[in-house]
Amino acid sequence: MDNPIKPTAPQRRWRSACLAACSAMLLAGAAGPLHAQSEQLLAVNASAFGAVAASGIITVDSGAGLVFKVRQSSGDIISIRYNGGPELQLQSKFSHISSGIGAPTTFAVADGVVKLTLTTPTLTHYLLVRQGENTIYMGTYVTAEPAVGELRWITRLNGALVPERPPASNTEGTTGAVESADVFGLPNGETRSKYFGNQRAIDLTLRGVRGPGVGVYMAYGNRESSSGGPFYNDIQFQAAEVYNYMNSGHNQTEAWRTGFHGPYALLFTNGDAPAIPDMGWMGAHNLKGWVGPAGRGEVVGAGLSGMNSAYPYTVAFANAVAQYWTTADPVTGSFSSPAMKAGNYSMTVYKGEYAVLTEPVTVTAGGSTTLDSRSVLADPGNDVALWRIGNWDGTPNEFANGARLRDMHPSDVRQGPWTMGEYRVGTSVAATDFSPYQWKDVNGNITIKFNLRKSQIAPLTLRAGITVAQSGGRPKAQVNGWVAPNPGASNQPNSRSITLGSFRGNNKMYTYNIPANELLVGENTIVLSVISGSGGVQYLSPAYAYDAIDLIKTP
Repeated sequence: MDNPIKPTAPQRRWRSACLAACSAMLLAGAAGPLHAQSEQLLAVNASAFGAVAASGIITVDSGAGLVFKVRQSSGDIISIRYNGGPELQLQSKFSHISSGIGAPTTFAVADGVVKLTLTTPTLTHYLLVRQGENTIYMGTYVTAEPAVGELRWITRLNGALVPERPPASNTEGTTGAVESADVFGLPNGETRSKYFGNQRAIDLTLRGVRGPGVGVYMAYGNRESSSGGPFYNDIQFQAAEVYNYMNSGHNQTEAWRTGFHGPYALLFTNGDAPAIPDMGWMGAHNLKGWVGPAGRGEVVGAGLSGMNSAYPYTVAFANAVAQYWTTADPVTGSFSSPAMKAGNYSMTVYKGEYAVLTEPVTVTAGGSTTLDSRSVLADPGNDVALWRIGNWDGTPNEFANGARLRDMHPSDVRQGPWTMGEYRVGTSVAATDFSPYQWKDVNGNITIKFNLRKSQIAPLTLRAGITVAQSGGRPKAQVNGWVAPNPGASNQPNSRSITLGSFRGNNKMYTYNIPANELLVGENTIVLSVISGSGGVQYLSPAYAYDAIDLIKTP
């Protein structure tokens, strides 16, 4: 045969069973009804859907090509095969919740669904498979953060079979650590890390890795029990590992949430990205902590006035139990929330990533809370300024290197310089002449030159906004010969951030009230430097990311 067609795994199993049965019937002299009996055998074995346990291993077959094995004593997935192909599961480390929790695992098969349950005193993890679907649906219920300090699902794959991966986090082929044991370099001076190239929570969509004849994708699902809000980003990949991070200590801006995390899903295809599946059906399978439609309500807003059309506006809701968000209509500002758990929430409206309105709102089960039009009044970008560098949007994206901040380490050869000359108001350009990051040990002084007319000599306020800081860094200001008092302690997460591709912390505006007699007619000079009670060198020295800097009349 010139072009043999390779049978699928279910076909091979059926063929073996059929040959065995046919041989038995022939030996028994049952040649007459052979045809009818083999047709019955085909009907029984054409779908191998189900689960069996033997020797401490649960084997699950989707009936459509996906077969995986779970160790009963730990809940680890130790084998994954798709369409009868080679072993996808990495054999040196397995796939599991957290870092492996050693949870005893039980299973049941009913109504076309295999349900596996892993249980510890503080965590219950579910894996569900529907007949005919090559998808592992998951949900995780916790009453406390795992001891490892982060809640995550990790799929560890044989990298040789899935060489197509997001490049920023593909650490394969790197030469050694650039920073700590999690940021690596390539011989050409580029950098890679599991922290790079990750989506914000509001942007999470289906992403994965693939190779010849196979694709493995994560659908991240509901983020209501995660932490950090709509603009928080966390790990999604490392080389051939596919993650779903639900909580971590990576530059975390708010407390972890417990309860039910998910649902989310791991999908297997012939390579192409599939559609994001509906996961609402999982609620009928007695998952601990699941809140159905009857326990949820919504918030509907008539509109937002005072918006800046250059920016998207996000409406977010948060309390100790859950978080949600939606995008406001770019013209009217009207919005409708997702279905939210009943309770009292803080509602925040963001211009870009900068909060411009915050107020309480109550969600009732089965109800709809309607809000009249609101005005977004807390936008510093609306204030008249003598000059402004950057935009009050909660990000440093508009500054030099702004397009590369989340995809590579500051030392990467693709980055431009961080130390620049004097910034001259009126002639310099923020996109090329102002650094988004300032480190105590890299570009410790940033100088701004500006001119004032005699009529402009008055008490003025310098405002410096940051989006995150590391090692307690905050800006100290000197204007001509006047030195501003040191700003108060930082309110930022105690974590590396800007070296890990994240500038998302707690937006903070520092203000410096400059006396009129310290200002000059003509040229004036501002020097911004980094102060901190902590140490560190180079890119791990105290630092922060700029949002915007401006000079206004003192209110």
